[in-house]
Amino acid sequence: MSKIQVNKLHTLTGHNDCIYALREGADPRFFFTGAGDGMVVEWDLDHPKDGKLLARLPHSVYALEVDPKRNTLIVGHNYEGIHVIDLNEKKESWSLKLGTAAIFDLKIFGDELYVATGDGVLFVVDLESRAIKKHIKLSTKSIRVLAIAPSKKLLALGFSDHSIQILDLAQGAAPIARLEGHSNSVFALDFSPGEEVLVSGGRDACLKFWNTNSYFLEENIVAHLYAINYLSFREDGKYLVTCSMDKSLKIWDSTSRNLLKVIDKARNAGHGTSINKVFWSTYSGVIVSVSDDRTIAIWQIEA
Repeated sequence: MSKIQVNKLHTLTGHNDCIYALREGADPRFFFTGAGDGMVVEWDLDHPKDGKLLARLPHSVYALEVDPKRNTLIVGHNYEGIHVIDLNEKKESWSLKLGTAAIFDLKIFGDELYVATGDGVLFVVDLESRAIKKHIKLSTKSIRVLAIAPSKKLLALGFSDHSIQILDLAQGAAPIARLEGHSNSVFALDFSPGEEVLVSGGRDACLKFWNTNSYFLEENIVAHLYAINYLSFREDGKYLVTCSMDKSLKIWDSTSRNLLKVIDKARNAGHGTSINKVFWSTYSGVIVSVSDDRTIAIWQIEA
């Protein structure tokens, strides 16, 4: 393993339940969390101890998305639909009912919001008209995670039926590929910054690297002891970080696919329970992680 130095900068508290949702802001100095307590909180990397409560909802929040064009935060409110918070006013501007299923992920492309639900339906919401544009039934199982390749105009979806589907957004979300290989639910999915590779992870604890031109499986790594819950590339694409139910974060070299660093409780005073989401900050290069232990950790990484 390479000489990567890790320093835990902050442990942030305030949520009263497991933290499931994490999203970097349009201004990457800020980030947002959502939890089982229904609270949505804004945090400032320059003043991390001062979290601001943006919303308190009656059900769990699994998914958040930022709309930079309209400066809003979109909250996936389980069993209720979406709530949209105006980040200038710090209050809800509109909401939309989307059936009664859990909402596992949200992604924006252009003026459309894609909503992944627990009943296998992908909702497409027009953000200008604030209305459902269409809903596409893609599986009898949950859609757990979404990833967008903006240049290639592709949407990748990870499912609880163990598959990954690729939709062409230039062709109205037409399906163009189905990737089989995981032996359990797919929870983690991200395109490399150059969009030449799609990386997936899931309940089978495997990390898979797919070529986005041929959808050939380039590499399969047994990466964690338990489920991989999420992954995130560093902005330059050189490294990626995974987080797991095994309570660890792992940093990988994106080219060699070698493991470079393990961050855990024993070595780094890491999280005590499952780590649910992670992102590599484009503001300061820190890694932010959230956990079932109700805390947010901010890690300084020196490679």
